[in-house]
Amino acid sequence: MNIVVSGSLAYDRIMSFQGYFSDHILPDKLHVLNVCFQVNGMKEKYGGTAGNIAYSLALLGEKPVISATIGQDYARYFKWFEEHGISTEKIKIIDQEFTAGAYITTDLADNQITGFNPGAMQYPAGFDFEDLKPQDTLAIISPGNMDDMINYPAACRQKNIPYIFDPGQSIPVWDAKELVRAIEGSMILIVNDYEFELIVDKTGLKKERLLGITGAIITTLGEEGSQVFTAEREIKIRPAKNRQVSDPTGAGDAYRGGLLCGLSRGLDIEQSAKMGSVCASFAVECYGTQEYSYTPDEFNERLREL
Repeated sequence: MNIVVSGSLAYDRIMSFQGYFSDHILPDKLHVLNVCFQVNGMKEKYGGTAGNIAYSLALLGEKPVISATIGQDYARYFKWFEEHGISTEKIKIIDQEFTAGAYITTDLADNQITGFNPGAMQYPAGFDFEDLKPQDTLAIISPGNMDDMINYPAACRQKNIPYIFDPGQSIPVWDAKELVRAIEGSMILIVNDYEFELIVDKTGLKKERLLGITGAIITTLGEEGSQVFTAEREIKIRPAKNRQVSDPTGAGDAYRGGLLCGLSRGLDIEQSAKMGSVCASFAVECYGTQEYSYTPDEFNERLREL
């Protein structure tokens, strides 16, 4: 089955400040803030919603198609994809921009200061769904270029291609009517519990009304697992057991990879969500969003426990 993953590709540059930001900021001088924090090196990680979801799918043996843009500094990311058997054929290179990048500095109290450069993400990837067969295709539309996020749901509806809509951190910039239109006709709306409340507040539609325009709603709840809502029932998905929690960042994208894999193999939404829960449990054990791995036996053991 063709699994189309639309979203972002980014480099995460992670730095640590061996002190406390608050010790270097004078409260009465915030109107003329000018500070410099010397960090003890930088780690570069591969990230972005499309990259993270595709990585999760690749670990499960799938061959996702990524629709995203990347900048002139694409070589390292493409090499990483090649090493993991992930196609770069449909990724659009924007030569005049750098790849989207997050610059994250964390102090000893786990406070963070982040700068984000959208770079190539400002340009649409413009994926063509025309030649795809609806019965052999499943798509997820996750946070990335806004033109793509608006246009892809309409393209999927026109071609009768089932799609999962995952607006995530893009919700605040959506127009309410466009947001409803993107949700309308989706196979699944997936968000975390905070993002779901943002959707309700922005659109004025409660859960019951939203279930009238999408096939199902999945809300992820962090360490409490996730919930699946359909017009007929509500299902609580327990979190899969993990050895440790090193970094929860990227767990949601790992979950989406497992969910997509299950659905593409004909499993029902409950079993697919359990696969998502297992993928997330491995992701939180490693620092970085594409650092985890597992054997089939390790994966199946955690899945059996659910």
